[in-house]
Amino acid sequence: MKKQWLRIGDAPLWQFVTDRFIRSGQFAEVIITAHPDEADYMRLHGAYRVVSGGSDRQASLRHALAEVKTPYVMVTDVARGCIDTALVSRLIAARDQADCIVPALGVHDTVTFRGETIDRGALLRIQTPQLSKTDVLKTALATDETYTDESSAIVAAGGSRHFVEGDEAARKLTTLADLKAMACFEGPAATVLTGNGFDVHAFDTVGSMVLGGVAIDHPVGFKAHSDGDVAIHALIDALLGAAGLGDIGMLFPDTDDTYKGIDSAELLDTVVTRLKRYGFGIVNADITIAAQAPRLSPYKEAMRQRLGAILDLPPVRVSVKATTTEKLGFVGRKEGVAVMASATLNYINWTQL
Repeated sequence: MKKQWLRIGDAPLWQFVTDRFIRSGQFAEVIITAHPDEADYMRLHGAYRVVSGGSDRQASLRHALAEVKTPYVMVTDVARGCIDTALVSRLIAARDQADCIVPALGVHDTVTFRGETIDRGALLRIQTPQLSKTDVLKTALATDETYTDESSAIVAAGGSRHFVEGDEAARKLTTLADLKAMACFEGPAATVLTGNGFDVHAFDTVGSMVLGGVAIDHPVGFKAHSDGDVAIHALIDALLGAAGLGDIGMLFPDTDDTYKGIDSAELLDTVVTRLKRYGFGIVNADITIAAQAPRLSPYKEAMRQRLGAILDLPPVRVSVKATTTEKLGFVGRKEGVAVMASATLNYINWTQL
């Protein structure tokens, strides 16, 4: 699970941090940089200004700065989730003191460097957020040199830096111990999310049939861009629906040759990985396959075991049912198969890690 998707109550961490800044009322606009694969999903959480990031922090910051129109910009990391409004106010109050205003904390322990004790009074622990003059920061970052914070880039470019008192509560989330020490964090909500999926595929005159990740002994397969595993396709839609992630066509469009003939079990595995990365746990899955032919009762247990392995669930939490339509409709005429699926998710409980 990526740290920005840890749930604080019902909100992922990035949203929790963003909302704290918005509620402070001290900013004309709040801009979020995100991995390109996550930006669209983040936008679904509300009316947030999300900019796709680059290959590293500095490149992502340049992308965001291109959207900044104000004379000053404050930059912070989602890893510092408990920033107090008093710290923000100190930074803003000192804005005329230098090109970059930086919160910093002293070092109180004895420090050695390469075997030699050094003057701890000369050391500072640099924090974010940092307030910079926008044009100065843009110029300082127009380089291939990599910097760990904004003030270092500005100083290297000949700009000035001014320190204000930092805040121990604004610690950076790096380890599990840091996470559990975040005083402003509550655990994830006990929310259960439900999604439904439905898919249909017609029979083809050629190919082999796969349902629920299991090869079925039948003379024809399905008309489809992928392998046509209609059971997995419906399950994917149920999982995506529960997470608010859209549908299978959005993630794996049938206009993309990457997915032509692909094993649908691979697509399901990709979805499961993404859900875990976004902080979701899968609770259970329930699938109903409507097929006049082939007869599926000999395969249901194998499907249950196969899907349970992909979902990382015990088989008892995966239900696979098969029925006919009493010879009604296209299913009854043996022209294809229809599948309904449902799935439930919860939030991964990081307090128990």
